[in-house]
Amino acid sequence: MNYDKNWAKVDAASIPDMKVPAPGPRSKDIHSRAEKYMKGYSSQVKLFPVAFESGHGVTLTDADGNKYIDFSSGIYVTNLGHCHPKVVEYLQKYTGQLMNCHDFSTEIKTLFLEKLASMTPGNLNGIQMYCAGCESVEAAMRAARAHTKKYEFFSFWGDFHGKTMSAVSVTQVADYTTGPRAVGMHLAPAAHCYRCAFDKKYPECKLFCVDALEKQIKMEGTGNVAAIIMEPIQGWNGSVVYPDDYLPAIRKLCDKLGILLIVDEVLTCCARTGKMWCVDLYGVVPDIMVFGKGLANGFPATAFAVKEEMTEVLEKISASTSYGGNPMAAAAGLASLEVIEEENIVEKSAKLGDFIMKKLIKMKGEHKIIGEVRGKGCLLGIELVKDLNTKEPFLEAGKRVYQIAFSKGLAWIPANHTLRMSPPLIMEEDVAAKALDIIDESITIAEKEFGYI
Repeated sequence: MNYDKNWAKVDAASIPDMKVPAPGPRSKDIHSRAEKYMKGYSSQVKLFPVAFESGHGVTLTDADGNKYIDFSSGIYVTNLGHCHPKVVEYLQKYTGQLMNCHDFSTEIKTLFLEKLASMTPGNLNGIQMYCAGCESVEAAMRAARAHTKKYEFFSFWGDFHGKTMSAVSVTQVADYTTGPRAVGMHLAPAAHCYRCAFDKKYPECKLFCVDALEKQIKMEGTGNVAAIIMEPIQGWNGSVVYPDDYLPAIRKLCDKLGILLIVDEVLTCCARTGKMWCVDLYGVVPDIMVFGKGLANGFPATAFAVKEEMTEVLEKISASTSYGGNPMAAAAGLASLEVIEEENIVEKSAKLGDFIMKKLIKMKGEHKIIGEVRGKGCLLGIELVKDLNTKEPFLEAGKRVYQIAFSKGLAWIPANHTLRMSPPLIMEEDVAAKALDIIDESITIAEKEFGYI
């Protein structure tokens, strides 16, 4: 289809446009009515309960007419901006033509599978589609069990893989509400160098954490480890980026021990990190990879892929679902993958990410409460601390800066004392600079309130 490639361009001077103090009266009314019935909102909503009405490109508009710069992409989802015309057209066609036919083949699903398989690393071309990230994670774990005939998994402190039984068992947030972790699920310290679990310094440590993981697998496992499952960059834990040699070292360890490597790219996929897949940054091909969030630019579509020599496992795990791979999801996914190629989104993400990171590094040198800035491509974070030497997490400041910036017209993502940023990958640098100015101002206000200035 033909469409104006500048469809999302916006005058940076015109945004944000806050017509009334936010959350405004209509937002408050809508949210108060909704929360009578819906409970368990995210921290994003609890800290700033605004009700959104529309989105276009890199902006969101609330029920009171306030227009925000979107620095969250939903939550790493609308990589191509809100309501991309090609995604909308493909979705509209199949919403009016065929919504669901279980797992029967359709032309649009076949086209999507062909396109995805042509873009995955290595020979990861045994694919199954689902709706939610945790569904694909669970299916990936079942596939690992079926292939290895083993049942144990190792994941990492701070990982987030979902909230269903097996997924939450390899996730940091498991607690009494989820019950004990499922049998055979183990968590290990990761290479979070700013907060090293072993109080070592990189690179002098020579990746001590990988050696420790090998010993933990041998001592804590029972010889039935199916796979290591990991996020290549941690999201929920605060945009934690590992050293460049960490993922290759984990791949090497898996090969040495004869276990599979599952990489959960639900959050990092589809150009978010400045590469099509985050693993491309490190030259690693996993045995199983999970996709989601940006895969269909907002429509609920996820998938996982296994290496070609493992495809028989998809027959063994009852991989089909009621909604996964429906024509609408396949259409949105195909449109999204085509746009990523046609509009050079990978290159745009890398360029925009470099621009933002340079600004963040400068910002860090000007503020007493910024402990670390980090990121790859357009997946970034700012960690706030009470003291640069002790690195004590500054939870109160994290909440306050988030709220101040949101009130100024920046829609973004909190993570306790870390502030996460994931702008749409089509954002222009002048708009990103405006967003960063808001963050800079908001940190200064918080520093004054907490007595740092």
